[in-house]
Amino acid sequence: MSVVDLILPKLGESIMEATILKWHKAVGDTIQLDETLLDIATDKVDSEIPSSTAGTITEILFEVNAVVPIGTVIARIQTTGSIESTPKVETIIAPTVPIAEEVPFTPAATNVEIQQENSNEARFFSPLVLNIAQNEGVSFNELQQIPGTGSQGRVSKKDILNYVAQKKAGNAQNLNITQPTTNTSAPNSSVEASSSTQITNTSSSNTFPPSDLGFNSSNGAGKFANPDEVVVTGNTEIIEMDRMRKLIAKHMVESVQTSPHVTSFVEADVTNMVVWREKVKQLFEKREGTKLTFTPMFMECIAKVLEQFPYINCSLQGDNIILKKDINIGMATALPSGNLIVPVIKGANQLSIVGLSKAVNNLANAARNNQLKPQDTQGGTFTVTNVGTFGSIMGTPIIPQPQVAILALGAIKKRPVVIETPSGDAILVRHMMYLSMSYDHRIVDGAMGSSFLSAVAKAFEQWDQNRQWFQYV
Repeated sequence: MSVVDLILPKLGESIMEATILKWHKAVGDTIQLDETLLDIATDKVDSEIPSSTAGTITEILFEVNAVVPIGTVIARIQTTGSIESTPKVETIIAPTVPIAEEVPFTPAATNVEIQQENSNEARFFSPLVLNIAQNEGVSFNELQQIPGTGSQGRVSKKDILNYVAQKKAGNAQNLNITQPTTNTSAPNSSVEASSSTQITNTSSSNTFPPSDLGFNSSNGAGKFANPDEVVVTGNTEIIEMDRMRKLIAKHMVESVQTSPHVTSFVEADVTNMVVWREKVKQLFEKREGTKLTFTPMFMECIAKVLEQFPYINCSLQGDNIILKKDINIGMATALPSGNLIVPVIKGANQLSIVGLSKAVNNLANAARNNQLKPQDTQGGTFTVTNVGTFGSIMGTPIIPQPQVAILALGAIKKRPVVIETPSGDAILVRHMMYLSMSYDHRIVDGAMGSSFLSAVAKAFEQWDQNRQWFQYV
């Protein structure tokens, strides 16, 4: 017999830790190869972790709600035979040294256990539930009193959505909750502050009266208050960021500190795309069984241009530029909670318009229904974000490390444009959009970034209105 260590596998780029939600087995239980052993949650997806071997569980090293770094041994399994006789299953293990795909950073300590005020029992709330609560104005004390139907009484997405619906309909229980006036340690608490409320960081002994509003002139000279101290006046609610939002904020700050960002802009006439899609979208959906949106059309053009600009499809490790042979395009997708996630279209340059449409729609639906798997967010080499979906005409996005560029697609707008014709210039109404790309100036200079962006715009403009998509299947 031999004992096999079960390692928490790598779950995606920039994911350095995961929270254990549920163990499906206990010490002494037998488990089969690839049978689900536990459920985990990250800032991107929830996932099931299968066993890498068959045998008997001899040790479970972490309890439910524990936050575990990637690559850590989480359990030990005693096999019935030698290691050689055990079916070999490849397990992705986080390396002990940074690989070329990632920009290393040290994860901040995160406490995902939330202590109830009047109980010694801790409850765990997933990032999705906390985001819904924040967006719907559900206070932390209300959240603690919602009955949970999930594992071990955990509040599920369905539970909080039902509570919100009942609350809006006036059927929810009227909770008498006394909000504290000082926020010193309780995470995810809401504070209703009056004009006399003062919030002071416990690490400092200095306080400033609300009348100062961050500016202290009591000594006769203008002086800004300690930026770590928050002075609250009026009817104000203070909510601590949930775990997912803290991680997003951390990643964004690290990206700006890592890469010198430069953003270039270009305008594209996408009239041909609009006309072609309007002409074929109904037949396309009937024949292919999936909707035709602009996103796969954009992705096809971008993937082809990326083949011509390998330095846009790369990453940097130290003084080494890592050119990626695969073109895996991440598409930023908005979640119902208000957060963003970036599922990845693998081998985008090898897919037809039909394949791209199915990939885009399937990943978007999985993201919105919290059904993405860890591999769905791994391996991205370039990212596209469609800010036009929310009405923005352009944006200056932040690069997702360790990539070196991200492209933002603005809203498509009808505008009068001067067009050159054989008989002279003419003013016509065209469908126009702005493209903007942020890139890492350590690798991509202005000439390359602008050339790539212009090439993408040209590919959009040269879309064939007479194209038969089924010829490319």
